[in-house]
Amino acid sequence: MEFLLKLTRKKFIRLDSVEDTKLSRCLNTLDLTALGIGSTLGAGIYVVAGQVAKQVSGPSVFVSFLIAAIASILAGLCYAEFGARVPKTGSAYVYSYVTIGELMAFVIGWNLILEYVIGTASVARAWSAYFDSLIKNAIQTYFKENFPMNVSGLSPYPDFFALGITLLLTVILAVGVKESSRFNNIFTAVNLLVVTYIIICGAFKADHTNWEVNPKEVVGVNSTVVGQGGFLPFGFSGMLSGAATCFYAFVGFDAIATTGEEVKNPQKAIPISIVVSLFACFFAYSGISIVVTLMCPYYLLDGNAPLPAVFDRVGWHVARYVIAVGAVCGLSTSLLGAMFPLPRVIYAIASDGLIFKFLARVNARYKTPLIATFVSGLFAGLMAMLFDLKELVDMMSIGTLLAYTLVAVSVLLLRYRVHGIGEKEQSTDSYTLTNGTIFSTAFNFRNENPSKITEKVSAYAVTIFSILTVGLSIFLKFAEDDLSHGKPWAIFITAVFTIVMPLILISLACQPQNKTKVSFKVPLLPFLPGISIFVNIFLMLRLPTATWIRFAVWMAIGFIIYFCYGLRNSNQGLRKSETDNFPDYEVTCDSSVNSARSSKEPNTDHNSSETARLLRPSNVL
Repeated sequence: MEFLLKLTRKKFIRLDSVEDTKLSRCLNTLDLTALGIGSTLGAGIYVVAGQVAKQVSGPSVFVSFLIAAIASILAGLCYAEFGARVPKTGSAYVYSYVTIGELMAFVIGWNLILEYVIGTASVARAWSAYFDSLIKNAIQTYFKENFPMNVSGLSPYPDFFALGITLLLTVILAVGVKESSRFNNIFTAVNLLVVTYIIICGAFKADHTNWEVNPKEVVGVNSTVVGQGGFLPFGFSGMLSGAATCFYAFVGFDAIATTGEEVKNPQKAIPISIVVSLFACFFAYSGISIVVTLMCPYYLLDGNAPLPAVFDRVGWHVARYVIAVGAVCGLSTSLLGAMFPLPRVIYAIASDGLIFKFLARVNARYKTPLIATFVSGLFAGLMAMLFDLKELVDMMSIGTLLAYTLVAVSVLLLRYRVHGIGEKEQSTDSYTLTNGTIFSTAFNFRNENPSKITEKVSAYAVTIFSILTVGLSIFLKFAEDDLSHGKPWAIFITAVFTIVMPLILISLACQPQNKTKVSFKVPLLPFLPGISIFVNIFLMLRLPTATWIRFAVWMAIGFIIYFCYGLRNSNQGLRKSETDNFPDYEVTCDSSVNSARSSKEPNTDHNSSETARLLRPSNVL
């Protein structure tokens, strides 16, 4: 039992020290918005829209992006609320730590590290490949001839150029947050100008007949490529499949949530920048997808470089060079967006003692986690140089979707608690949670303030809803054919899920919420977070089996580190140990001075001049 309590212990953050930090608070709302747009609106906009239109959705790619944007905005709203509540470095890791517990927080943090490492390496590799294509593949030709690597799973040649790019940006990040933010702002502005140029110029060449293709009139093209023609050439299912692909084009906005300790007004800046950046990315993606499919029939699009090919087709050859500039800027901001949160997540986990604490050291001159920045940059650079990353990219998706899921779960748990973040729980009368109590509370609209009973009922409801979501997602994956053929048993089971799950959300809506004032809260609770949980879990279970095997290997490495080091060196564990040894003292925490203070004076009846001993669990927040 004691071991289980260690795994579920939660992080306590004092309200009066929530904005204390060793890092430099120098970013504003504009900087964060540019970071979110730069992280999300990378190379994908120059490739993804054309690929999805050609292979999956056809002209309905616009609707695919709309569905993906809605799913991403749901997750973004949950991040925005936590950014307002907990303006701390660490993103989903910290959010899970304060609501769910230590072990789950470590799982999220460990996967975020993998997500950002692979994201950095893959974008660096893409940057190198794109630049190489501009100089007629001179780089890969030279290295293939002089440094070939004939090892399965590795790249055909060591990409020293990708390593160099990564290390260069690592130095920029290490020098200071404001310097790297200026770099990102300039390149993001150029990227947005290029996107605007493409949309406006492409609109002059739009032809609505490209959304009304008749397969019988298409000559010399395989009928499977054309599909059924019209706006939905591959049917409704094709449009939904396109939405699943487009969803990953919006990954990256969570980089904003890792800057909580480097923003001037995080409670307002983080929510605003998350929402604005997601809407800006949606308009950019949807605008590009509309223009591309109106300029050229979807079945004639170039899957590798759709935009240059489309403008060449209509005779605007100069656009190729403008698009090349935008792609370079987009890749650069995407690379910075992938690298920026990585050392900060490592810093947050190391500050809590769950991984090696030397990674949490902040340089006095630059006010950045210098060691974590260089270690993560070198690690990502070596992966970009050595590995063929095509099979590893899906692992990013698991980490991202798992983080999105737990942030939505955390929002639900926190909103129905008696005490908010930073509010110390007081002792309450004991109570017995019987079946009768549960049923009488589940649909009680009369509760005005949360109690321990309503908090427990809400936690049960969130847990059951999450389990049912996993069950429904697994069922839909394996019974898809039976459902499409109208098998009664499959329809019956699906109907049971679709009746029970909304009832649980309605029960949650009946429970009283915590009245703590926050600058931003997710609207339509619990339905929006509930939908977000379902979408994320559904997409996770659509990932290949090989991806889950690699995920298991990575987690095995993480658990070895946690159970051999983190469990014993956790600051929350040390804090509890000190409190148990000195029960007359209430240990509180201040990360900026790395000390704890007593909440009351010791008994001085014996007139001793000895002062109260300060309890010092390292780096406790």
